[in-house]
Amino acid sequence: MLSIQTTNLTKTFGALTAVKQLNLEVKSGEIFGLVGPDASGKTTTIRMLCGILAPDGGEARVAGCDIRKEAEALREKVGYLPQRFGLYGDLTVLENIHFYADLYQVSKRERRGRIERLLRFANLEPFGKRKAQDLSGGMKQKLGLICALIHTPQVLFLDEPTTGVDPLSRRDFWVILYELLKEGVTILFSTSYLDEAERCNRIGLIYEGELLIVDIPSAVKAHTGRKVLEVRLEDHRRGMKALEGNESLHSLVLAGDKIHVLVDDPQEGEGVIREVLRGRAIEILDLREVKPSLEDAFISVVQGRKSK
Repeated sequence: MLSIQTTNLTKTFGALTAVKQLNLEVKSGEIFGLVGPDASGKTTTIRMLCGILAPDGGEARVAGCDIRKEAEALREKVGYLPQRFGLYGDLTVLENIHFYADLYQVSKRERRGRIERLLRFANLEPFGKRKAQDLSGGMKQKLGLICALIHTPQVLFLDEPTTGVDPLSRRDFWVILYELLKEGVTILFSTSYLDEAERCNRIGLIYEGELLIVDIPSAVKAHTGRKVLEVRLEDHRRGMKALEGNESLHSLVLAGDKIHVLVDDPQEGEGVIREVLRGRAIEILDLREVKPSLEDAFISVVQGRKSK
């Protein structure tokens, strides 16, 4: 069963096509990662699927609702946590939650037990009387998530919710999301963090408004079609500059203190790398073939698109 289905969904802003003929299917009860850099169309896609932004072309159904014709009914079935959630800093945690419960017309009888459960769920029970402006970044996101869940949505849209959040809070946030999956909530999660995309059931790579590939993370990584050499150097930034522009090396990705190089033939690629760096007197600490990362796959897919 599908919770989200789009057909040629399109949105333009003047001469800019922000989302181009998007065809997407998200299964009920899965967490789907929409992955891409800034300005790739992630936020525009989510806003259309929530019924906030009207599409200029195509169709979409979310939780059984036509996003064009049934926007009001749709809003009762979805939760939305935007990049900048509208918390009120001078209100307490509980006051913010009650405000959103009022917006969603959650009855007084239902909300008490629901709020207690959500606070416990997000580990915010001790902070009910604390003002939102005094919460940490991670706690604010948890509060935003509670507000998005207060009306028990079938589908939850999260637009880069962990941007700027510390690693520990990001981990806690994902624990909460996995618990929601157990309850049957469908989650569409947009991110530019490729390590987070690994946590999703399936992912879609989006670039300049186009959905390039959809699959499970391991299958997307295998889609590179090229081999990856990992190079560790004394001076990796200098090494990057030395290797740039070589036609035998299809892309260079800085991965921490290592360089990932996409090549057609590992043996030939290794020879080129060693020759270039030897000529610049740059010492190689380690050079080996490794499995592609999602970042390697994303760059390979984008390059393939540009070469068409």
